[in-house]
Amino acid sequence: MKKLVVLTGAGISAESGISTFRDSGGLWEQYRIEDVATPQAWKKNPQLVLEFYNQRRKQLLECHPNEAHYYLVKLEQYYDVHIITQNVDDLHERAGSKNILHLHGELRKAQSTVDPSLIYNIDGWELKWGDKCEKGSQLRPFIVWFGEPVPNIIKAEQITETADIFVVIGTSLQVYPAAGLLQYVRHDKPIYIIDPNNVYSWRKAIHIKEKASEGIKKLFEYLGL
Repeated sequence: MKKLVVLTGAGISAESGISTFRDSGGLWEQYRIEDVATPQAWKKNPQLVLEFYNQRRKQLLECHPNEAHYYLVKLEQYYDVHIITQNVDDLHERAGSKNILHLHGELRKAQSTVDPSLIYNIDGWELKWGDKCEKGSQLRPFIVWFGEPVPNIIKAEQITETADIFVVIGTSLQVYPAAGLLQYVRHDKPIYIIDPNNVYSWRKAIHIKEKASEGIKKLFEYLGL
């Protein structure tokens, strides 16, 4: 079975009602990135950071996977599908996809501030000041903040190198290191980019200029499914 690797970004979750990074009127617009999504922000005002992610988590629990998520599950009938996602939501999991690698963390999990290997599921939407790990340290959102290393990028590169088909859905390919995954696609393998906007790709790619759910239906046609 051929391996199909998919890199997903905010555009696939936007159709489920999740605010994207650049949305006007979205959650991000109410905050400066420096105040809620950096290690410095956590040191300066951890309660504000917790509240920001609590609101994002609350929003996520009200959202559901959309058609694009379910079409990716359908692809598993024909390919060995591996999803590498820049998204911190769990919509791929809730749709039923089997192989998912999160690059930027997971919103519904918390992490120890003294031992990064201690990761816990969050019951509900709230992570509070005073919630501690088994070593007695405050829990933080299990999110890769701006300025932090991306632990799963090596694994993502290894998965990408083995792809027979590489598909990009709903990402501008401007955020690194995720955007750099294109260089790990073997030169004789096809690349498909699904996004309604112009996406710069220095690698030759077939650009399907549609939103995620419509674009993935066209991908099925390209793949002869």
